[in-house]
Amino acid sequence: MINQTSNGLTLRSRRFDWGKRTYLMGIVNVSPDSFSGDGLSTVDAAVAQARRFEAEGADIIDVGGQSTRPARNAPTTAGYEQLSVEAEIERAVPAIRAILNVVSLPVSIDSYRAPVVQAALEAGAHLINDVWGFRHDAEVAALATRFSVPAVVMHNQRGREPVDVIEGVKAGLRESIRIAEAAGLPSERLILDPGFGFGWSVDQNLEMLQRLSELKELGLPLLVGTSRKTTIGVVLEQPEDKRIWGTAATVAISIANGADIVRVHDVAEMKQVCAMTDAIVRGTGQA
Repeated sequence: MINQTSNGLTLRSRRFDWGKRTYLMGIVNVSPDSFSGDGLSTVDAAVAQARRFEAEGADIIDVGGQSTRPARNAPTTAGYEQLSVEAEIERAVPAIRAILNVVSLPVSIDSYRAPVVQAALEAGAHLINDVWGFRHDAEVAALATRFSVPAVVMHNQRGREPVDVIEGVKAGLRESIRIAEAAGLPSERLILDPGFGFGWSVDQNLEMLQRLSELKELGLPLLVGTSRKTTIGVVLEQPEDKRIWGTAATVAISIANGADIVRVHDVAEMKQVCAMTDAIVRGTGQA
């Protein structure tokens, strides 16, 4: 299913060469309570959005059914209301199957629970996106090994003691790498996500982007997901649907500081941001 090297990987016949350009992961939330206001309630709506993202230049479609939107009085330490496994599968897996039938892009499953991930991989998903970096359910790492797929592992600071932002991210990501390797999943098959917006203050989130290049010492590709998040809303004093320009700024800074993939809601607009930033940072616009 995948061909992995130290410098890139191939997913669904699509080559990802780290450092050559920035890749776009388009978000398809089949979760009506998504924080960003873009939650979809039907498979048909998810398919339509995935087709639009492909036309707009996305490289990966990321499908998730569990909202991780922070909520007051949430019943879990994660800070949000957790769906049943059955409900999450019912939301995500039919959408993945339908999307795979109409787009040529690789599709990832945005989940941290092994039964959901297994159902998605059996449906044909090409990549795992785990917002707990295997630290919620280590069986997810074993599934990545069994199905020979790569995984995005995110450091999630929610519920953890305050620490220096980059040192905390490094420690969390190293633990994810350790869990992966213990499950037989080599680190070369991992993509690292520092976890912007997951348990950090506004100032810490901004510091994370300022110091993002320090994570390159881990030697693995970086995915950054800032799109429409609360930090942008606080700085700009804007609601979720008015945060596109703030997102654009964070995307450009992320690329300048080492991001290989950006996870976004607004594919067409961020495609242009990536192309312009790549032209400056990577020299891709030169004749």
